[in-house]
Amino acid sequence: MKNVRVLDCTLRDGGRIIDCAFPDREIKEISSRLANAKIDIVEVGFLRDSRKLNYQGNSTFFTDVEQIRPFVNKKNDTIYAAFVDYGMYDVDNIKPFDGTSIDAIRFGFTKKNYDEEYDEVVRWAKVIKSKGYKLFMQGVNSLNYTDLELLKLVKMINEIHPYSFGIVDTYGAMYMDDVDRLYGLIDHNLLPDICINFHSHNNYQLSFAFAQEVIKLSGTSNRQIIIDGTLGGMGKVAGNLNTELIVDFLVRKMHYDYEFEDILDMLDDYIYKYSLEHKWGYSTAAMMAGIYKSHPNNVIYLTEKFRLDTKDIGKLLSMIDPATRQRYDYDNIQRLYAEYVADKIDDHESIANLKSVIEGKEVLVMVPGNTLNTHKEKIDAYISGVKPVIISVNFVANENTAYSFFGNQKRYNRLEEARKGRRIIISSNVKSDCSTDIVVNYHSLINRGYEYFENSTIMLFNLLKRLNSKTVSIAGFDGFDEGAGDNYADSSFQNERHISEFKKLNAEIRTMFNEIVETMSPDCKFKFLTPSIFNKSEE
Repeated sequence: MKNVRVLDCTLRDGGRIIDCAFPDREIKEISSRLANAKIDIVEVGFLRDSRKLNYQGNSTFFTDVEQIRPFVNKKNDTIYAAFVDYGMYDVDNIKPFDGTSIDAIRFGFTKKNYDEEYDEVVRWAKVIKSKGYKLFMQGVNSLNYTDLELLKLVKMINEIHPYSFGIVDTYGAMYMDDVDRLYGLIDHNLLPDICINFHSHNNYQLSFAFAQEVIKLSGTSNRQIIIDGTLGGMGKVAGNLNTELIVDFLVRKMHYDYEFEDILDMLDDYIYKYSLEHKWGYSTAAMMAGIYKSHPNNVIYLTEKFRLDTKDIGKLLSMIDPATRQRYDYDNIQRLYAEYVADKIDDHESIANLKSVIEGKEVLVMVPGNTLNTHKEKIDAYISGVKPVIISVNFVANENTAYSFFGNQKRYNRLEEARKGRRIIISSNVKSDCSTDIVVNYHSLINRGYEYFENSTIMLFNLLKRLNSKTVSIAGFDGFDEGAGDNYADSSFQNERHISEFKKLNAEIRTMFNEIVETMSPDCKFKFLTPSIFNKSEE
């Protein structure tokens, strides 16, 4: 008995790129021909609430299982399924299974649903089972769960005991190690008679590789697995695993009996015309959606509405709150776009000028920590002996040749007098009051994956990544001490309001700094002139 089965979801997930508006004739023919090609499971479409959707045919958004009856082929063992999203259907009104329509219901729920409406999610699952359907549980965006949360989810799944449980790469954001980790955790803790269903999106061009990996992993436990695909990979943005690829693999490598040539005929007869009208598959914009775990509609909107460069799409996606970017809010995107455009500049000339001074040189970064006072003699001796390029952060150093970097508007404004006649670098979010300021693109200096991404010292280190310095020496990069009365060399910097955040702030700065050091090494060496909690050698 084969332990790998193919689920084709062209009519459901593939159809989303055309709003599921397949003609009835095509729905019937695709469904029937997939079954005749011996595809194990055919997903015919969605079930949606009839109070919000008026089904009139020529669509795979159905409001009743009876509407699906004409599109199933009961001449063979193919399982027919429909997909229900939690909260988007009246589950109590599902008609009981009678063998004439779909055999299975795939039930999708988000982590938010699971966290906030656990009892109701469980009830929905039990209602679907009680109606006599094979129950496929699909936890949207598996990467959204920590290992501990995933184990708790698996415990719930075992108690419900569905036909199948899904590993779902909703935003095409997985790498191979994610697949290995998730499959291992689930396989070792899921009841052995529950299938594992793998559904991926092809943002990183890894869907086919993932499918082969899951098949390989399943061989160690003989668990039944189900692999999702669509004809031609049809689907929004990057699309899905190509059904024809996984079918060919299973036919040639595992000697399964699918009718591969019939699948190829279907590509010509149905999918080709849609590919002429609608673009899907790998693109750099799709890659950005994977990186930022974003709903595909956000990418589509940014691409079509604003005609943005790919890097700009990535920057804008990063500006959307992680939870918010998993859905779409076009008003929010328009607001962020206006904010982004206001700060974005072309800084090629500024970077070229700074490179002429810094590339291949030793740089001293002076951060306004109190060790600038306690270790002043050592710092002065270093400056006198090495004669580095000096860049101070959010303050003006004593040395007349030093540069001062400002990523903070308040610090920039406060030091208006001290800045006169000095070499000033600002990020583009800071509004300049001097024509000689060197302005660099703010968005190239930050990583919005962190809460404290606007830390000016980290912003400067990110700038140095672009300038190819040979050595970065650091002074005053002390870290924040809740018990210290003097975290700063200048007492005017002290802000007692943020003491409660110091622990988290230190942790994030350490992580961001270590990532920068790792990225710049070995071409650039880092060394500390003063004590710092961020210095690994002092840990």
